[in-house]
Amino acid sequence: MKKQLHRWLRNSREQLGISLSEAAGRTGMDKTLLSKIEHGKRLPTEEQARQLAQLYQLPPEDVLTLRMAEKILGLVGYGPRALKVLSVAESRIEYLIRAQEGTPADLPTDLQELLKEVSTLHRQWIDKRPLDPLALHKMREYFKIAYTHDSNRIEGNTLTLQETQLVVNEGLTIAGKSMREHLEAINHAEAVDMLYELIAQNIRLDKRLLLELHSIILKSIHPEHAGCYRKVPVRITGSEHVPPQPWLLDKLMEDYFAWYGEARKEMHPVLLAAEMHERLVSIHPFIDGNGRTARLVMNFILLQYGYPIVILKGDHNSRMAYYKALEAVQKDNEPEHFYRLVAEAAKRSLKEHLQMV
Repeated sequence: MKKQLHRWLRNSREQLGISLSEAAGRTGMDKTLLSKIEHGKRLPTEEQARQLAQLYQLPPEDVLTLRMAEKILGLVGYGPRALKVLSVAESRIEYLIRAQEGTPADLPTDLQELLKEVSTLHRQWIDKRPLDPLALHKMREYFKIAYTHDSNRIEGNTLTLQETQLVVNEGLTIAGKSMREHLEAINHAEAVDMLYELIAQNIRLDKRLLLELHSIILKSIHPEHAGCYRKVPVRITGSEHVPPQPWLLDKLMEDYFAWYGEARKEMHPVLLAAEMHERLVSIHPFIDGNGRTARLVMNFILLQYGYPIVILKGDHNSRMAYYKALEAVQKDNEPEHFYRLVAEAAKRSLKEHLQMV
């Protein structure tokens, strides 16, 4: 495919030995109009482009694609705003292409088997209902603390599991630990409680809910950034992935929720939760708290489908596996590693819950 449509058309005609008058006669187009098209002064209509492609023995799809590209360039022009407009379009197109690929048709055999195991355990868990209210409360408290500990640990919080319990449930201050670490534990536990309230109210995931969760995560830590999209560029420490520029966020997040609305109709809940987690951290809409908020979104989706809280472990090896799995999606568009990581965590959580019952 050539870079300029008018030159491609003119050169193709001349190579075939077709005169301008003959081309006009065979296509039914005005000779003057055809001359303007060949000199880049007019863009052919879609039908005219098809006719010329057929006459000049050119691939119709390539001609139509180049025509559309030049039409878009004509709209945005070459001014200072053009680069920004094209950046927005490029990011949204990339996201929408991924959205079309969002429902995997051919998962690796081992991952399919893993999802079958998860689904079997999920049915067993559902069959245990209704649970004794006191037992259910104690179970939720136990996993809330464990989840809070590991989610914060992934982000570098050094509170131990026992210290997390003392901070959250007893209101104690742990010597040698920063105020931020205490607040991260308190805030995250509050956000988990909120998840259960939202599920009980049958509320659907949307922008308002997401910002509300994020506002709890950053409450009293970065109040000026809590519950709002970032206004500045950011980089992720230790990652080659570069999050999109801040002016792209509104449209990307709009696409994020639109994709969810469609994907939730057909994707396995575990894969859906994994996708919504990964997509959020890749967009990185917040100054801080993206990982914690993404894991809350993941669990909100799983809870909606009747799964228990799923914990991604925060020890060093697990954390490295988590980051590598995310990087595989962000760099190479290979989600299977992250699917597998979340599915294994769901399987582990279901087994632990069933054992406690």
